[in-house]
Amino acid sequence: MQAKNIRARAPLRISFAGGGTDLAEYCEIYGGAVLNTTIDFYAFAHLSFLNSDIVDFHAPDIAAEDRVPMAARLPTNRGLKLHRAVYNRMIRDFNDSRPISVRLSTTVDAPPGSGLGSSSALVVAMVEAFRFALDLPLGPYEIAALAYDIERVDGGLPGGKQDQYAAAFGGLNFIEFTSEKRVIVNPLRMRACDRKELEASLVVCFTGQSRETDQIIGEQVKSLKTRKNAALESMHTLKTDALEMKEALLRGNIVEMAEVLDRSWEVKKRTASNITNAHIDHLYATAKANGAMAGKVSGAGGGGFMVFITDPENRYRLMSALDSVGGRPSPIFFTQHGADAWATTR
Repeated sequence: MQAKNIRARAPLRISFAGGGTDLAEYCEIYGGAVLNTTIDFYAFAHLSFLNSDIVDFHAPDIAAEDRVPMAARLPTNRGLKLHRAVYNRMIRDFNDSRPISVRLSTTVDAPPGSGLGSSSALVVAMVEAFRFALDLPLGPYEIAALAYDIERVDGGLPGGKQDQYAAAFGGLNFIEFTSEKRVIVNPLRMRACDRKELEASLVVCFTGQSRETDQIIGEQVKSLKTRKNAALESMHTLKTDALEMKEALLRGNIVEMAEVLDRSWEVKKRTASNITNAHIDHLYATAKANGAMAGKVSGAGGGGFMVFITDPENRYRLMSALDSVGGRPSPIFFTQHGADAWATTR
C-alpha cells in the first residue's frame, strides 16, 4: 500500500443519443453506439486504512452508514451494497483475498436515480481509490470493465455499459459496443468555439423525481429478448441517431443536433411504457414553449434529470420557465478528464 489516505473522483455524464443500445441484450447481438459527455458533477470516494478489525462504509449524502467486521467477503444483500461489492472484488482480485480494515466514505453531486450515471460513477470512483491505494496497473478500459462487472454482475443492478466508460475516460465520446463484447471509446474533437457554443446551449433540469430504473430496463430487456418489433426497431433507430448526432456535432451544427435529440426522444418513449409521465411531459412542453429547441430525459427515463438544447440567448428565459413549474434547472459545464485519485495527509 502506497498511501494511507486516498481521495478519488469520477465525473457524471449526460447522454445525447444512443442510450439503451448499450444494454447487453441489445449490443451483444446487434452492436450499440452512444454519444455522451461528462459534466462537472462528480462522485467522490475517500479511502483510509485503519488499525482495526472492522470495515467502515459511509454515504452521508444518503444518510447511510455500514460498519461490519473485517472479512474477505462481505454479504451484498444488505447495507451499502455497492460499497461492499467493490470491497469484495478488490480484495478478491487484487489482494489475494486477504481482508483489509478500511474506512470508505462516498458522496455524489446528484441524487440517486438522477439519470446521469451516478451509481456507475460512484463505483468507478471507489475502484479508482483502491487502484491508487494498491498501486494497481489498471487503465481506463480495465477500470470501466471492472466497474461494470461489479455493478451489473456482482451487485445485480440493471443497466447498460456506457456510464462506466464515460466515468473512467471522461470527455466527449462516441462509444461503440460491438457484438463481440468489445468496447471502443472514440474521443470527439470539436473546435473550441463549437464546444463553447454547445456548452452554452445546454440546460439540465432535475424533475424533482428520482427514478427507479428496474421496471423500465426490465421492460426493455423483455422486449429485446422476445424480439418485439416496435421496441427492437426503436433501438435500431436510436443507434442510427447516435451516428447522425456525432456527425452533426463534429460539424458544429447545433440545430441539427437538436433535431436528432428531439426525434430520439420520441423514439425512446416507444421502448418502454413508463419512460415519461405527466410531470415530465409538462416540463417538456413548458421548455418547448420557452425557447427549447429539443429535450429528453437523461438516462433510462421515468424521472431524474432532463436535458434541453436552446439558443444561449434564451437560456435565462428557459431556466426561469422551468423553475416556475417545479423543475430545478441549471447550466452545465463539460469536463475533459475521467476518474482520478490522489493521496492526502489529512
